[in-house]
Amino acid sequence: MAGRLATVGLRITHAIPVILGVVVVSFVLTRALPGDPAVYFAGAAADEESIAQIRTALGLDKPLPEQFLIYAKDVLTGDLGQSISTGQPVLQDLANRLPASLELTLTALLLSCSIAIPLGVLAATRPGSAVDHLCRVLVTAGVSLPTFFTGVVLIYVFYYLLGIAPAPLGRLDFIYLDPDHVTGFYLIDAALAGDLETWLGALKQLVLPATTLALFTLAPLARMTRAAMLGALSSDYIRTARAAGLTEDKVLFTYAFRNALLPVITTLGMVFSFTLGANVLVEKVFAWPGIGSYAVEALVVSDYAAVQGFVLAMALLFVALNLVIDLTYTLIDPRIGFETR
Repeated sequence: MAGRLATVGLRITHAIPVILGVVVVSFVLTRALPGDPAVYFAGAAADEESIAQIRTALGLDKPLPEQFLIYAKDVLTGDLGQSISTGQPVLQDLANRLPASLELTLTALLLSCSIAIPLGVLAATRPGSAVDHLCRVLVTAGVSLPTFFTGVVLIYVFYYLLGIAPAPLGRLDFIYLDPDHVTGFYLIDAALAGDLETWLGALKQLVLPATTLALFTLAPLARMTRAAMLGALSSDYIRTARAAGLTEDKVLFTYAFRNALLPVITTLGMVFSFTLGANVLVEKVFAWPGIGSYAVEALVVSDYAAVQGFVLAMALLFVALNLVIDLTYTLIDPRIGFETR
């Protein structure tokens, strides 16, 4: 146990230079953005003197090295600055919006995994069959169709034509009250409050955007599952297991599937990281108040603090996700240890 904790600590230590690099790069790139936050904050009718006063109040009149030192000091104390577009602390904005993005992304990944992994296994065990061809069609469609197009089509069919989906107006219809904030996940918070009506309302709002993202994330997961299973089923240990008289189910699930899970878990981690930061199109189409749309809105007005806070939050989530994946590896395959060499 001590060895595992030591290795976890070592890997967190190795992530510190990555986070520092992200802080530096995000600071430099945001300063390279076109536009002036002081001009946006002052308004279109402001004169040069008013803009200069606001620039001084925001600390933008100082040299870049001094601005960076001030920013780094604030980050170390947990202060990510104040957003000029919302007027709220960036940390508060991220805390309010991150659960929405996480709920959408995790639901989409759960849906895509429940389809992609069984489909990939069936396609690998039946190469050239109808299931295999269906897997290839879904993979091709998932990669080819843009998420915003898929979202618009789903809205047109299920909301406009059939009328069985709610209006794409965010996380909850206006006829419901937001559940008491506990986790920020509406499904969990409504369940904790025992409010079935609000829970069903939140689920209905989640179905279309989650399906849109699931169709996009399904492709790499199904493709990797199929490839990993094909590789495992052609291995020597599988032939040995079959020669030993083991049942086909035991060979398939105990040996082949367990070894094929490692690259699938890696792909799942990469897909999760990419989807969480890149689902802005889905959030825009469905008016979903997540951090993706928050970052884009901040970029439009050169909101330095909000953009830097978003990038830093994504970096921390990525580091945490990589650590979780490393720990998951050891549960799936005990041969992968926690040596600290």
